[in-house]
Amino acid sequence: MSPETTRRVVILDDGYAHYDAERAVLAPLGAELVLRPCRGDAEAVRKAMADADAVLVRESPVDAQAIATTKAKVIVRYGVGHENIDGAAAARRGIPVCNVPAFGTDEVSDHAIGLLLAAARRIVEADRRVRSGAWGVPMDRKVYRLRGGTLGLIGYGRIGQAVHRKAAALGLARVLVHDPFLKSLPEDVEPASLERIARESDVISLHAPATNATRHIVGRAFLAQVKPTAILVNTARGALVDEAALAAALAEGRLLAAGLDVFAPEPLRPDSPLRGLDNVVLTDHAAWYSEQAIADLQREAAEEVARVLRGEAPLHQVNKDPFPA
Repeated sequence: MSPETTRRVVILDDGYAHYDAERAVLAPLGAELVLRPCRGDAEAVRKAMADADAVLVRESPVDAQAIATTKAKVIVRYGVGHENIDGAAAARRGIPVCNVPAFGTDEVSDHAIGLLLAAARRIVEADRRVRSGAWGVPMDRKVYRLRGGTLGLIGYGRIGQAVHRKAAALGLARVLVHDPFLKSLPEDVEPASLERIARESDVISLHAPATNATRHIVGRAFLAQVKPTAILVNTARGALVDEAALAAALAEGRLLAAGLDVFAPEPLRPDSPLRGLDNVVLTDHAAWYSEQAIADLQREAAEEVARVLRGEAPLHQVNKDPFPA
């Protein structure tokens, strides 16, 4: 393929150790991989995308103006969420926006279970006590058995289903699910309203996308109904939770504990009241990570680009409507 017909695949964010996987997938198509780190700068994104035939992006904003001036045939997000891309603007131009929905299912579900166990068993708190020289179980810090409890899942996609399977090993045999997008559920789970999940669950785990409808789905009204012995786990999106309301519930003993990997905004604000609470376990949006997950993510993102450049339909398009007639 001549230089004049070489297709340019632009990567808008750096951060991976190398891009060998993408090159291996795209080289047979004569595609040139170009790294143009924009680091969240919208104007830099617009310039970087102008001559791109395809775009790979992590966190930088891909707005309507960038989409209006690009010649890209596809935009692929390294990850599951795609809130940083104006999918509707891309759809109007006939540009598919795609994600990589399955790369971190094992990792995120493992992390959710890890946060649950750390919060339920007060492991981080105990570690701090031992390191400071203290010893012995403080009986004012209550711990409750998980076996026999009820698991409430808000969202029942790949990760929610994986958490269900793994939680069963802990004895959380009764499972309530709230997911209005599912037409059917397995026989061993019960469909439930948000109110019922709040009232009846001993563990509440969030696995829903961030949308206008789900913003602060766990807010003051929800938290007013939870058991004081319940535990909340969020490995989905920070916007699902009203952090001020959650911090108040934890501080006042209206919720036993929480394990959180995601926040709004990120990083977690230095003045967040969550930082000062012993009954919350905090991690830095790390649930998705393993070396194997990164390898899968980079390869699968490049494979989606390759499909479109070959003239095939993408597998994981997230903005199918509205397309121009």
